[in-house]
Amino acid sequence: MRRVVLAAAAVALAAGCTPDAAGTGTGAGTAPAPSSAAPAAPTTDDKPPSPSATPSTGKPTAKPLMDDGDENEQVRELQARLRQLDFFDRAPTGFYGTMTAASVRKFQARRGLPETGTVDAATWQQLLSVTRKPTADELKPATTNKLDTPDPRCMTGRVLCISKESRTLAWMIDGKVVSSMDVRFGSENTPTREGLFKVEWKAKDWTSTIYHTPMPYAMFFSRGQAVHYSADFAARGYAGASHGCVNVRDRTKLSALFDQVKVGDKVVVHW
Repeated sequence: MRRVVLAAAAVALAAGCTPDAAGTGTGAGTAPAPSSAAPAAPTTDDKPPSPSATPSTGKPTAKPLMDDGDENEQVRELQARLRQLDFFDRAPTGFYGTMTAASVRKFQARRGLPETGTVDAATWQQLLSVTRKPTADELKPATTNKLDTPDPRCMTGRVLCISKESRTLAWMIDGKVVSSMDVRFGSENTPTREGLFKVEWKAKDWTSTIYHTPMPYAMFFSRGQAVHYSADFAARGYAGASHGCVNVRDRTKLSALFDQVKVGDKVVVHW
């Protein structure tokens, strides 16, 4: 049994990835041996759980409806409603991170609410009262996402700076953005790894050896995970997910980027 498990693991590590409508699965393109640099483990939300009672009064505290680290459709609606009021200046992602918390604080300050940065019942009801139900285009717009603040590791050298929070890729040289594009990532079961990597190899015309689907303009950076064009992402947007790769939906932009990026250039994947 141990030999079977190890063999299966070896196959997974030697594979790339392709778009996946269901958001499940493993890799999809044969890759060379991994680089000596070990990939960083995915970050986790390790903040302590909300207390059930306050130390001073012993009275139960209300659990926020939405808080840092949450990722769901209600968060997407929150962001869309905040965007209607110009408190959130990018396309909704459905992930509650630092930018969303800052937007919530601004809204709370404007409405005279406690500036917690989390959404409780009072904050949510106030927001509902001054906004309308978001349209499908508002919830999942086709427009390019606004770039996130670059991770400090992106500020030197030649870097593919990839933000999971804003769902963007910025091609940067010595701290300046040369080009940018929308991206999507793996599902919860097959997450895109976070950390500092480098482009290990490139393939302009690559096809998955497992799923037999095209992966054009593939730039592999971590044990088979790659930045590559996704026809599924171009057609369906964020309704799907990859098997861990960074999908790009603008083929023209990625083609130009592919010609500029060199093997050995940095790749930073961050929140």
